[in-house]
Amino acid sequence: MPMTRLGAVAGGRKGEVFAHLPVMQRDDHANRLAADGVSCTMCHQIQGENLGTRESFTAGFVVDTRQPFGRRSIFGPFEVDPGRTKVMQSSSEFRPTKASHMQSSELCATCHTLITHTLDPNGAVIGELPEQVPYLEWSHSEYRDRQGCQSCHMPVVDQEMPISAVLGEPRTGFSRHQFRGGNFFIMSMLNRYRDDLGVTALNQDFSANVHRTVRHLETEAAHITIENARISAGRLEAAVVLENRAGHKLPTAYPSRRTLVHFIVQDQGGKTIYESGGLTKAGSIRGNDNDDDPARYESHYQTIENADQVQIYEAVMVDPADRVTTGLLAAIRHIKDNRLLPRGFDKSTAEKDIAVHGQAVKDGDFTVGGDRIRYSVPVPQSGGPFVVRAELCYQPIAYRWARNLQRQDAPEIQRFISMFETMVHSSTVVLAQASARVRPD
Repeated sequence: MPMTRLGAVAGGRKGEVFAHLPVMQRDDHANRLAADGVSCTMCHQIQGENLGTRESFTAGFVVDTRQPFGRRSIFGPFEVDPGRTKVMQSSSEFRPTKASHMQSSELCATCHTLITHTLDPNGAVIGELPEQVPYLEWSHSEYRDRQGCQSCHMPVVDQEMPISAVLGEPRTGFSRHQFRGGNFFIMSMLNRYRDDLGVTALNQDFSANVHRTVRHLETEAAHITIENARISAGRLEAAVVLENRAGHKLPTAYPSRRTLVHFIVQDQGGKTIYESGGLTKAGSIRGNDNDDDPARYESHYQTIENADQVQIYEAVMVDPADRVTTGLLAAIRHIKDNRLLPRGFDKSTAEKDIAVHGQAVKDGDFTVGGDRIRYSVPVPQSGGPFVVRAELCYQPIAYRWARNLQRQDAPEIQRFISMFETMVHSSTVVLAQASARVRPD
């Protein structure tokens, strides 16, 4: 909620979130800012000072709050002539100013690089956790030198585009403000429960954005292939090769997100004789230790041989006592982080905030741009040829992250859980899929 936070920090206070719920309970300035969360003028007022440094992360951006409205600059990538400058300044109280930093990844990093404080039971700060760091992941990859955040999340319009309604001058290189991300699920929830949540955006606009998000995930995020599938000594052997096509880890950002490999073997009649990574109606993963028990977590695998083994790409956190947790203020480090690496990402030189953790560190097949997993599963001597299917599935909110909230008795939490339960059937998207037919020798 950068708008309300900026106002609070400028006044020497801390930002507030739940104080403004229910949405628009009071029609005052602070509540209107909280309901919007972010605006055009919020981002476009950010100055180029300290961008890309740790000081600028966790909303450490600089806005010149000393200047009154009417004198403040608002930044963009284009030069604006004096006539149009005067029109905009008189109508919006901002003076348009050309600034190249508006098209930099470092601008995005101010809000999308979050370092969370770890608190002890008394509320004292005892550590830090890199909660979400897609910018740092990107900067350690080959994308840093050829493709910035905006190229994917704000795609450029192919033709000239007038970018203002009054005296609009056609511009080349305008970035479409779609802000494509990965959380189709929460957008769908906001749209479905729009009346309860005070959503004012149009239903069709939300639906279109959900569709764009899902389409982007299905076509641009990843690729999967099945290699060397064969039958040997009563076992089906195959390698599943995954390619991360994003400019950061997959998944990235908020740590409730996870991807998993759903691997299925079917006989010639279509009967499933082996499955790893199947989802239940509640959104949990069969065989996942963490979904079954909040104190445990599923390891990273190089070879999968049993149905209770499943390859899940995720960030798992622990508290100072090394207990698995989904509490951001309790977490102090990652015990597992095997999220798929982007191209050019060297895990051996990655700094601690973006490091690989757990068994993936030693996995030579878990490397730049993806992973390779070997499957070795028993199959009957008859029933072939067999069909092998592999899917890379993605969930913005993992089962355990939702279920752990139920430990707290708060109306906001109970309302979210009830909404989650009604929509969990649509909480997963298949990013990529492949199949192969295997005949016994």
